[in-house]
Amino acid sequence: MELKRATHLTVLLIGIVFILIIGQSIIIPILLAGFVWFLIKEIRKLAQRIPFIGKRFPRWILNLLSISLLYFTLGAIIHLLANNINDLSNNIPIYEKNLTDFSTSIGEQFDIDVLGIWDNFVGEFDISVVLKELLSSLSELLGETFMIGLYLLFILLEESLFSAKILSIYKDEKKRDEMTKTLGKISNSISSYISLKTLVSIITGTLSYIVLALIGIDSPLFWAFLIFILNFIPTIGSLIATLFPASMALLQFGDINVALIVLGAVGAIQLIMGNIIEPKIMGNSLNVSSFVVILALSLWGAIWGITGMVLSVPITVILIILFSQFPGTRNVAVLLSEKGKID
Repeated sequence: MELKRATHLTVLLIGIVFILIIGQSIIIPILLAGFVWFLIKEIRKLAQRIPFIGKRFPRWILNLLSISLLYFTLGAIIHLLANNINDLSNNIPIYEKNLTDFSTSIGEQFDIDVLGIWDNFVGEFDISVVLKELLSSLSELLGETFMIGLYLLFILLEESLFSAKILSIYKDEKKRDEMTKTLGKISNSISSYISLKTLVSIITGTLSYIVLALIGIDSPLFWAFLIFILNFIPTIGSLIATLFPASMALLQFGDINVALIVLGAVGAIQLIMGNIIEPKIMGNSLNVSSFVVILALSLWGAIWGITGMVLSVPITVILIILFSQFPGTRNVAVLLSEKGKID
């Protein structure tokens, strides 16, 4: 009986993973629309606390204002990023020359063939190809934005009907209250995570922009935006976000000292924000084990790539809350939790 159950569970898991991979073009925009909805809810809550706004404007107007603000900001950022990447593309010959000169200088000082070692381990590196890939990614982002916006529109239209649907599904008052409580916990946890993580990432990106602009790094807005995005990836995101602008400094100036300054300055920002500011702002409300965070990062990264890494923590939080509501999966929620305590 146990073998049969384990077989069914294995087949189910394989089927779920298969669906997640095959249907990612549909599932990911829906999930992103859901997370944008959570962010809009937080913006709406803040607006409602303002006396002359909250009492005068209905929910649909606040939704419209929130969406307009988000999409205007996103459109402006994408436009500026495209210009920044074009500027980087124009400077490619300079970067290639600086990289060659730096490699030659290191080779002469330490008798090491840096470019030869790089080619053996990594292969031929073409900066122009990387920048073209970035431009292509921006184009895909614009295409995804339309679908995300469409799904978001219907979520907002359905939002006012959620309570009535729960009321119709669960006739028993006790079960209805339990489901309402579960949905409330999911909503509060994800809304808190997304809004606070976004705030921390904005502060980190802004401080990094100031530092990079003062040092004179080309296209500091692009690197600051990259830091902002990578900051959503647990653990390894901040490390990658520090290495990228440091590598850019090496390409631009051909000087290891400037690269080390950038590495130290941006790394210090990441260290302070990630280990001091963020824990104080966010606290331990997510209740997710550090090991589970790394595991989820690897799992969702393998399934959906960078997008999966960004979404790994919110998805894990939702799973822990859902598992904790049912006796058969409560033990799983305890194992996934930070201290083994489930409310």
